[in-house]
Amino acid sequence: MSTLRRPAGIAVGSWVRFRGQVRGVVSVGTRTVTLADSGGDPQVVTVAELVAAADFAVVDSPVRMPLPAASLLETFPDRVVEKALWWEGHILEVLHGLPPDAGEDAVPRPEYAAGRSLTARQQAKAAELTLLGHKVSASTVAHRRRRYQAEGVLGLADHRPVRKQSEFGSVDERIVTAMRQAIAQGVDSSTRNGAFILWKTGEILRQSAEGQNVELPSERTLYRLLAKLTKGTHTFGTATNRRSKAHGATAPFGELPAFAPGEVMQIDSTPLDVLVLLDNGVTGRVELTAMIDVATRTLTAAVLRPSTKAVDASVLLARTVTPELMRPGWVDALKMSRSVLPHRRLLDLDERLVHAAARPVIVPEIIVCDHGKAFISRNFQSSCRFLEIDVQPAHKAAGFEKGHIESTLGSVATLFAQFLPGYTGRSADHRGRHLERERLWSLLELQEYLMSGLSRSGKIADTMGCVTRPIRGGCSPRMRSTPRSSRSVVTSRSR
Repeated sequence: MSTLRRPAGIAVGSWVRFRGQVRGVVSVGTRTVTLADSGGDPQVVTVAELVAAADFAVVDSPVRMPLPAASLLETFPDRVVEKALWWEGHILEVLHGLPPDAGEDAVPRPEYAAGRSLTARQQAKAAELTLLGHKVSASTVAHRRRRYQAEGVLGLADHRPVRKQSEFGSVDERIVTAMRQAIAQGVDSSTRNGAFILWKTGEILRQSAEGQNVELPSERTLYRLLAKLTKGTHTFGTATNRRSKAHGATAPFGELPAFAPGEVMQIDSTPLDVLVLLDNGVTGRVELTAMIDVATRTLTAAVLRPSTKAVDASVLLARTVTPELMRPGWVDALKMSRSVLPHRRLLDLDERLVHAAARPVIVPEIIVCDHGKAFISRNFQSSCRFLEIDVQPAHKAAGFEKGHIESTLGSVATLFAQFLPGYTGRSADHRGRHLERERLWSLLELQEYLMSGLSRSGKIADTMGCVTRPIRGGCSPRMRSTPRSSRSVVTSRSR
């Protein structure tokens, strides 16, 4: 496709042959042209006389760009287009002596007359604009004039609103790609500092064919680039937050609603921050595996083991669906008959509830778990299929998808573990000395105490003012509800 160009013509700065001499065009008016040579005064001739000369020819003319497409102006804001058109009228008066809206009989003003040089007219225009409140210099007018002669009205427009700036400045795109790769490789690794990321970026460039000839910028520039690329990624934070951010859901997500006991339950395991006397007489730490009902916020069962196996997850499931019998030494206040649960109506379902503790029996419909070996094992999956329970694994490193059990197990340290001998604290910085010299509990004793604690959990929550989400249709949204009262409401409604 051919490009639209201006026809050859006489313009300021052109050189023409007239009456045997090569003369320069000083100014061009509507009817006259001012010519000048190196040795004489300017000569004003009419356009008709100049063109009719026998030897007339345009010897040389300034290099001019093609006519700009008018549609390009539509990409600029309205205020920018108005400013460019305003400048165009003044520049045309500097070049030709008359503004574009002048009448047919108009004559140039004295300061823009044909006999005045281009420099004088630019100075006059600068003084005129300054008096009008637009403070500009003669050099600014000259710069605008050159831009207009080279690019047309587009040269007068302010390109900053539509200019596409690189997000990372002048840094090579290959360096940005290599640094992003280095950051991505460290998502599942241990936390390192920025110096390692910069070193890894250089190694990736050296190992790639297109990056071997890339010259790295200064260290300060690389650190600024690193700060932009790692913003909000927890690259230098905790490894758990970094993995959760990187592997979290990319699509919109929300809470899985549950309005009946067992509709949605969650299972998880975590190390217990307590030293325990194991069966072989050696002290060590154990893992706590528990299951919680989302609707009532009730811990239905919990087991303690040195390390959680597939059979332990199945045992936990069995304890969830069977009543917990009263043990010798437990006070009568822990009986289910003393709780707010509809005990008499539940006796019609299972006679074992006569001697049961105040721990509710909830049969799960859906169990949400992570990708731990114990929960995705064939043993646990077979147990769930036998009981017609759907297992829904959460996304990897997405703890928020089972936030109820995560939060509950995190509260074990403050509500349970710290009151026991041999409490280790949540980290080595919080750990005391000579914990093994304390009177430690055995694994069996700790399991029994934990089971009685689950029966007391409703009374403990009532005392501490624990607030759970209101049950739809069961109580007013403004009422405070505890796990024990929530169990009573949803159990009575499920009947």
